[in-house]
Amino acid sequence: MMSLNVEKIRAEFPVLHQEVNGKPLVYFDNAATTQKPKSVIDALGNYYKLDNSNIHRGAHTLADRATRYFEDTRTALKAFINAKEDSEIIFTKGTTESINLVASTFGRKFLKQGDEILISTMEHHANIVPWQMLCEESGAVLKVIPIDESGEIIFEEFEKLLSEKTKILAIVHASNALGTINPVKEMIQAAKKQGAKVLLDGAQSTSHLHIDVQELDCDFLCFSAHKLFGPTGLGVLYGKRELLEVMPPYQGGGEMIKEVSFDKTTYNEIPFKFEAGTPNIADVIAFKKAIEFINTLGKDAIKQHEDALLDYAVNALSEIKGFIPVGTARDKVSVVSFNINGMHPFDVGVMLDANGIAVRTGHHCTQPLMQRFGLEGTVRASFSVYNTQTEIDQMVSSVIKIAKIKNK
Repeated sequence: MMSLNVEKIRAEFPVLHQEVNGKPLVYFDNAATTQKPKSVIDALGNYYKLDNSNIHRGAHTLADRATRYFEDTRTALKAFINAKEDSEIIFTKGTTESINLVASTFGRKFLKQGDEILISTMEHHANIVPWQMLCEESGAVLKVIPIDESGEIIFEEFEKLLSEKTKILAIVHASNALGTINPVKEMIQAAKKQGAKVLLDGAQSTSHLHIDVQELDCDFLCFSAHKLFGPTGLGVLYGKRELLEVMPPYQGGGEMIKEVSFDKTTYNEIPFKFEAGTPNIADVIAFKKAIEFINTLGKDAIKQHEDALLDYAVNALSEIKGFIPVGTARDKVSVVSFNINGMHPFDVGVMLDANGIAVRTGHHCTQPLMQRFGLEGTVRASFSVYNTQTEIDQMVSSVIKIAKIKNK
């Protein structure tokens, strides 16, 4: 496995080289969004400077170039998650829209009263609310898989909830709030035995873990470019061809049609059936540079570095009086969620920001999960490939001072 030159990597990220509140920026909010390398930033500018044109419809050179670059990203993503074909890659505006697309099309067509949808206690709101809306409309029933005190799925309880009534398992691969990596391969296999379809929320996992959709045998995978060093406002929905073909369109308009008359409209083939209107062309093109950045470093090397940072941070923070970890699963991505005894997480976040350290505070769009632990929220530090142990030392030093303020 290659050894990463972190300083060389950091040089690729302009945003990291600044001061915040008079201190060098320490960016530990990567679970919310990752920063962008120069290659991605340059690709955005180059599209608008050189290739700006609508795609798929023009006969001129700029349109041809933009179309080619746009579709090159689809091909790169197919390889990135090992889909069978390019057409199984649908561009959306984010993980949230990808999940809503499946709930609104597959769900509305195939779910009926009494059918059951399974989710877990640790889901992001984006993997709760669309299914609640579908249940209200269809009469289906939403069931929730419990978790234990460490933040892990209670697998035996999951198996008890599964039945022939289960039509969809919608499960997060890695928790944004706790870092827990769920045993999704085993969960997918168990759900398939009952005939259920499986949607995997990969918003957090795709930046940390090797993902092979054919090996996992998930029916849908949803993720976002901005958590993969790519632009915001861009997401991906992977779906098996046989399912995408029988799902009705999500939106109507240009691109998603073959022919339109006032009497009847015939819809386009996948993936275009689900990509109505002018897409987010520049961001799609730039996203390919983010995928290339990840592939050049290697997922295994990235994960090894991030795991080392996580272990280092947890060990150092655990020595602090008043430190309370939240989510202590055995298998985690590089997220440490915690509280300081007696302090509101927002206050801790503000004090860390005063020292140039960016963390996330609050419920992390997982209010039911926070209720499970009896918490209003947590402080969340999340690490990426460009972070260092020196930065963790800076955070730990600040947390020690913050904890002392409380303990006085």
